[in-house]
Amino acid sequence: MFFVRTASARDLEKVRALLIETWHATYDTFYGVEKVKELNERWHSLPALKARLARKNAEFLVADDGRQLGGMGYAAMSDTQAKTVVLHQLYVLPKFQRQGVGRDIFAELETCFPDAERMRVEVEPQNLHALTFYRAHGFAEVGETAGDDPSGLPAIVLEKPLLG
Repeated sequence: MFFVRTASARDLEKVRALLIETWHATYDTFYGVEKVKELNERWHSLPALKARLARKNAEFLVADDGRQLGGMGYAAMSDTQAKTVVLHQLYVLPKFQRQGVGRDIFAELETCFPDAERMRVEVEPQNLHALTFYRAHGFAEVGETAGDDPSGLPAIVLEKPLLG
């Protein structure tokens, strides 16, 4: 059984390994191994994870069973949109997917931002599992990106109202 808790600096190596494994399992077929490797190095480096851990108005969670981390989530208040929290990351190791780990992390993240009125997330259009998950948790499509942001990746933008 996994327990959701706030991440600490001692978790970051395990979080990085979890992200690398999960990203390759999820995105290699969409972007290719080399692109995923490049994105992992940029977005999931220890300095990048440390910066997220230190960010104000953010929450960095892990699902921990005492032996290993099964998932992680990271959300932060938007710098540009009032009363909006952005779900930047919600990843579960492939072997633990569809067992409630993502649901439990998400449920905790929803409660961490009492001043937020909505939560937004961007999802790769081909990632049907993620789109199904978010729609089942109350998100609706509000737009899309063409991949002209710094990531260079297209995304569907989903939003969910939060009850205060």
